[in-house]
Amino acid sequence: MSRLLDQRDGVTYAAAGVSIAAGDEAVARIASRVATTARPGVIGAIGGFGGLFALDVARYREPVLVASADGVGTKLEVARRVGRYDTVGLDLVAMLVDDLVCVGAEPLFLLDYVALGALDPARLEEVVAGVVEGCRRAGVALLGGETAEHGGVMAPDDLDLAGFAVGVVERGRELGPERVASGDVLVGLGSPNLRSNGYTLARRVFEGADLDGPAWPGAPRSLGEELLAPSVIYAPGVGAVREAVGEGLHAAAHVTGGGIVGNVARVLPDSLDAVIDMTRFDTPEIFFEIQRRGPVSAQEMVHVFNCGLGMVLVLAPSAAGPACDAARGAGLDAAVVGEVRRGRGAVVLT
Repeated sequence: MSRLLDQRDGVTYAAAGVSIAAGDEAVARIASRVATTARPGVIGAIGGFGGLFALDVARYREPVLVASADGVGTKLEVARRVGRYDTVGLDLVAMLVDDLVCVGAEPLFLLDYVALGALDPARLEEVVAGVVEGCRRAGVALLGGETAEHGGVMAPDDLDLAGFAVGVVERGRELGPERVASGDVLVGLGSPNLRSNGYTLARRVFEGADLDGPAWPGAPRSLGEELLAPSVIYAPGVGAVREAVGEGLHAAAHVTGGGIVGNVARVLPDSLDAVIDMTRFDTPEIFFEIQRRGPVSAQEMVHVFNCGLGMVLVLAPSAAGPACDAARGAGLDAAVVGEVRRGRGAVVLT
């Protein structure tokens, strides 16, 4: 017998801060939920060393795979303080798949990564339930993932959530700055909340505030509920727009960290400006509350937050109307918010 097998007792993994039993229970809790996200291409179930997905190559002459990685960020601290984790999984899916559609890709599958100080199977199930719901809304498969218990490194109630997603686009049909032209129209897709961006500043502004109190005087819900409101997932709506207008959709900007200014600039050639009329879309009250409480300058607000625009589409003028109709048909708020003009690659807000 190996000397390794001679030792009968001593320090255990559980005593060091990692419970294998809790991990097994967590997998058992989430397996049936994950199975509901299966879509054509998924092979097998979770639990293996890797997730399997068969790409339908018959649909593409030259398929190009597109990958994205992101996390939920410090919105998780709000979730921890409120004790509610059912929405952050939707945020994760939105951050991933809405990046993929900005290059014209159809999102296919997603993997998540959850790190915890101590593995509470019920809390993990709550987190993954949100990821599953987000995947169902986005039409992507939750192909697998990883749960890591970091005992002795993270506090028992600490949690971090990140993920990776893969999509596919036909070579030559990618969206981006090279398609954008002077005279193009900007269509904005509305965002009713902060989504998952700017929370380090928002938490600083609301430091010491009562999360159970109204988000602002007369608000219909608490500050905690407002800050945990889940992100809109735009991917299906953007897909519907592309199906409706085809090559009339030139580019798409997912408004995340960096706000309206930083993200719309990413789809502009150096010779063109995007001129956005801020009066053409609604800015939810939570943004004004952040600005008042800070106080936060107008310039800082539009460089950090979406301020009511979660996605900006760049379209040929003739495609703007059908694009708005298609987006609204997919349940999104959509409006023409500006245009592309000769310039220097800047975003101009009026």
